[in-house]
Amino acid sequence: MTALLWKRRTFLSGAALALLASRTRFIDHAMAGDSGWPRSVNTPKGALALTQKPQRIVSTSVTLTGTLLAINAPVAASSATNNMGTVADHAGFFTQWAEIAHERGVVPVYRTEPDVEAVMAAAPDLIVMSATGGDSALRLYDQISQIAPTLVVNYDDKSWQEVAVLLGEATGLEAEAAAVIADFDKRVANTKSKLRLPPQPTTAAVYYEDDSGANIWTPASAQGKLLLSLGFELATIPPEVKTLTTMGIRSDIIQLSGEQFAYGVNGETLLLFAADDKIIDQVNSNIFLKHIKSVSGKRVYAMGLDTFRLDYYSASHMLERLTRLFA
Repeated sequence: MTALLWKRRTFLSGAALALLASRTRFIDHAMAGDSGWPRSVNTPKGALALTQKPQRIVSTSVTLTGTLLAINAPVAASSATNNMGTVADHAGFFTQWAEIAHERGVVPVYRTEPDVEAVMAAAPDLIVMSATGGDSALRLYDQISQIAPTLVVNYDDKSWQEVAVLLGEATGLEAEAAAVIADFDKRVANTKSKLRLPPQPTTAAVYYEDDSGANIWTPASAQGKLLLSLGFELATIPPEVKTLTTMGIRSDIIQLSGEQFAYGVNGETLLLFAADDKIIDQVNSNIFLKHIKSVSGKRVYAMGLDTFRLDYYSASHMLERLTRLFA
C-alpha cells in the first residue's frame, strides 16, 4: 500500500465560499488536463491535503459509491446495505450500479454497521465517508481516519453532480467528472424539452410503508434539485405543520409523522421516491389521504425503488421514468 501523507487545517471558509473555491479548482484542473499534486480539499472535518493520486479507495458510504464509480474512481471496497431484494443485490450493493461494481472487482467491506478492522484490512490509500445519512460512519471518524486520509462528504445539501465535482477533485479525476456531468446535463435538457408537466406544485416524498408518515424532499436535496432543473415546482409545507427530527437536522428532508402527513402533502402532484406501483396503491387506499389533491386527482406517481439516494445511475433511471410518465 502506498502511504499518503496528509494534514488537516482549521476550516475557515463558509459553505458557499468552499463550494465556489472547489468549483473554480475543478474547472482549472479539468482544462489543464493534469491537476497536479499535492492538493487540498475542503471537508466538514477541515481541509484535507493529499500528496498523490489515490489508487485504492474504500467507500464507507454506499450512497457515495455510485458517484465514485461514475467517475471511474479506483474503488476497491464499499460498505453495503442489508436492504437486499428491493434496492440492493445479494452483496448489498445498490441495484443501479451493482453490476458495474462487480465487473470492476469491488467487494463489500461490511454491511450497514461500520467496521474499523474491515476497513483497515482493505488497505485503502483514501477512505470516503458521508457526513450524514444512514450510511454515515462519522462517529468512528477518529479511528478510521488513522488508517488512511479520510474524505468526509456532506451530501444532504448537494446534487450528485456537486458531489462528483468534490470527488473528482479529491481523486484527480476532474476530467472524468466533467465528462459524466456534461453528458447528464444534456440528457436533462433533452428530457425537459419533452416533458408536459402535471399540475404544479409537486410534493416529492418517501412514503413509509407502515403508513406512519413520510420524508419530504426539500429544494436542497439531490431529488429536489433535479426536479427543479426539469421545471417542476416544489410545494411548500405549511408553517403550522409539525415536523420531526428523529434523523437529526438535515437539509435534504423534512420528516412528517402520520398525523401530519396529510397536512404536509399539499402539492397538486405527488411523486413517490423509493417506490413502485405497490406503494402507489397503498397511498391511494390510505383513508386519511383520500381527500388530498394529488390523491383525489389521481396524480400520484412512482419514481422507482432506486431513487432513495441519487447518483448518476439512479438519476438517469429517474429521467427515463419521468419521460415515460409525462412525455
